[in-house]
Amino acid sequence: MPLLAWVGFILFILLCLALDLGVFHKKVEAPSLKSALTWTAVWVSVSLAFDVGVFHFMGREAGMNYLAGYLVEMSLSLDNIFVIAVIFTFFQVPPQNQHRLLFYGILGAQVLRGLMIGAGTALVRRFDWTMYVFGALLIYTAWKMYAAGDEEVHPEDNPVLKLAKRFFHVTHEYHGDHFTVVKHGVTYLTPMALALVVVETSDVLFAVDSIPAIFGITTDPFIVFTSNIFAILGLRSLFFALAWMMARFKYLKPAVIFVLAFVGLKMLLSHQVHMPVEVSLGVILASLVIGVITSLMLTRGEERPVSPTEDD
Repeated sequence: MPLLAWVGFILFILLCLALDLGVFHKKVEAPSLKSALTWTAVWVSVSLAFDVGVFHFMGREAGMNYLAGYLVEMSLSLDNIFVIAVIFTFFQVPPQNQHRLLFYGILGAQVLRGLMIGAGTALVRRFDWTMYVFGALLIYTAWKMYAAGDEEVHPEDNPVLKLAKRFFHVTHEYHGDHFTVVKHGVTYLTPMALALVVVETSDVLFAVDSIPAIFGITTDPFIVFTSNIFAILGLRSLFFALAWMMARFKYLKPAVIFVLAFVGLKMLLSHQVHMPVEVSLGVILASLVIGVITSLMLTRGEERPVSPTEDD
């Protein structure tokens, strides 16, 4: 893709972020369920509209690769949503501050993922065996997710959090939505900053899984980057829409594990077997749909938790 396309896409994302925080969510308040669902629909619509442009300017195969990559990243984001919910609970982040924290968390994630995608693209193009490494990594990740089961997340064990507490002054009191506060001439990190550190480092760990998964679908850096960025761009609204009812999707995890294993195996056999993009997209989409339908059917009679931000 020409440089103009890259610049235009990045400027568009920056404009979306500026409008999101500076205009539509300027007021500090907890998003309602209705608002979260509306914005989730908006981001998904924008992402799919972009794919229409990919189909038109880059061709059918590129458009289907983008859609497959977007679906993989969205499915992997569900585990990320659960981790974010645990982090917010651990740090007792006030509901009205959660959107701002996630905004900067997603902004940092976009920069870090951009760097990781650039490095991954360079490796794949220079060393053919990188695809085998990525494939083995995905299969190992699938096995690790399967073996972990419902293992709990412990934010207090995060090594970066421990380093932050060691080298910076820390206060355990919230000061609105500020990440730092100055007391007697000394700058302190607030719990907002500490929670942001854990969110960012957790996303890096998820990116180690998700980025190789998209490389298993396509090695076009523009498709990898745009599908990844659009998927995490809607992560904030998706969090507020789904975090309170994640228990209803307890059977989606096996589908995600299957998708990781499938893409990993596809990468390991990439030089021996050519799999049409239609087959890859069909397998990924069918796995996720089966996971969602199974979850909703088997948890139909369970009590639904009440969202703290749900409209009356």
